[in-house]
Amino acid sequence: MKLKHIALAALMATASAASAEVKIALDGAPDPEVSGTYNWVMGFSEVLEKAGMKVREMPRDSVGNEAEKFDQLSTGLLELSLSDVRAIAQVDPFIYGLRLPYMFDDAAHMQRALADGSIFDRVNEAVADQDVMLLAIVPIGPSSGIITTDAAVRTPADMADLRMRALDDAQIALYKAWGTTGTVVPWGEVPAGLQTGVIDGYLNSPFVPISFGQTDFVKNFSDSRTIIPIRAVIASKMWYDGLSDAERSAVTEAIAAGNAATQAWLDEVSSTSLEALEEKGVTVQRLTDEERGAFRERSKQVYDSGLMPSDDVKVWTDLSDATR
Repeated sequence: MKLKHIALAALMATASAASAEVKIALDGAPDPEVSGTYNWVMGFSEVLEKAGMKVREMPRDSVGNEAEKFDQLSTGLLELSLSDVRAIAQVDPFIYGLRLPYMFDDAAHMQRALADGSIFDRVNEAVADQDVMLLAIVPIGPSSGIITTDAAVRTPADMADLRMRALDDAQIALYKAWGTTGTVVPWGEVPAGLQTGVIDGYLNSPFVPISFGQTDFVKNFSDSRTIIPIRAVIASKMWYDGLSDAERSAVTEAIAAGNAATQAWLDEVSSTSLEALEEKGVTVQRLTDEERGAFRERSKQVYDSGLMPSDDVKVWTDLSDATR
C-alpha cells in the first residue's frame, strides 16, 4: 500500500480532521504592505474562517523546503502551500509559459489568460497522479525589474559585464539573450552573493528587496517589467477530496476572494512600489517604452530556445494575444 494511501486512510479515520484545520505554508513575511501573496492568504482565510474552517499560517521554511512541502501536500500532511511554480513544472512543464518574458502586460492580463484558456483544468489533469491540485497563481508583487547592487541599467548593453542570479535554465537563457550571464543561486544564498560580488543582481518585483531587508546593499532597480513574479497555490488533493460539498464551495469562494484581494493591492501599489524603493535609498531607473522595447525584442530569442516545446509556446502566445 502506498504511503499516500496510508496517509489518506489515517485522515479519514479521524473523521473531520481533513477540514478541522487548514495549514497554509507561507512563502515570505506575513506583511500585507509588501506581499501580494500574503494579501491573497488574508482574503482566502477570511472566507474559510467565516465558513467555520480554521486556518493556520505556517511561516516560511517552517515545514521544509520546496521538495519537502510538495511531498507533504501529496501525502495529505499539509493542506496548502504558496510554492515555486517549479513544483508544478517538474510534473508538467507547460506551466512555464507563465514565465516567458513579456508574455503578459500585467497581472490582470495573466489572470484573464488563465481563465479563458482553462489552464487550471489542463494542469490539474496532468498532476492528478501526484495527489496535488493547482488552485491559483498569485503575483508576488508588481512586474519584475532588474535589481542590482551597483550598476544602473537602462539598456541591455549596461548588463554586459554583470553576473545575474538565475532561478533556472530559463532565466539563464533570458540573460544570454540580453547579452549577459546568469548563474543559478538558491534564494537563501542571494544576500551573501550580492554582498561578496559573486552575483551583481537578480530579476524580481520591486518590493522583494524591501521585504527581505536587502536595501542596504541593493542600490538600483530598473523598471523593465519583464515578467509577472508569481507563486503557485498548491493544495493536497486528499484534503480537497475529503471536504464536504459546502466546504468545497467555501474554498472556491475563498480562492476568488484571495485573487481579488491581491489584484486590489496591486492596483494600489503598482506605482508606489517604486517610490517605496526610493525611500529606502534605492535608485529607480524608470525606463521609457522605447528602452523597455529593447529588452522585449531581445527576449523573443527565449521563445525559440528549445526550453519549451514550440507547440506550447504557441498556445501561450495565442492565449496572450486573445486576452490582451
